[in-house]
Amino acid sequence: MTDVVDADELLRRIRRSRDVAAEEERVWRERAQSLTATDPDQAREASERARTYEVVGSVLTEIIAPGALAAHEPGPAGPVGPVGSGVRRVT
Repeated sequence: MTDVVDADELLRRIRRSRDVAAEEERVWRERAQSLTATDPDQAREASERARTYEVVGSVLTEIIAPGALAAHEPGPAGPVGPVGSGVRRVT
């Protein structure tokens, strides 16, 4: 981890990580669905893991494209300017 990387390489690494998180989320969601009828406790744990990967993926998406997710999230902290502008009201 002491190697110096440029911005393009860092962006590639973040995108790869986001893709891995999306794949892991898919795998854990499928596992949760398959376990729901037979083992509810394991299904719940699999759902929690899927949600964790979903959050990681959304954080990485926010790093890559700040404000991209804000356009899809209504609420008091949602966008104030044009949709997708990434501008949020801070209170």
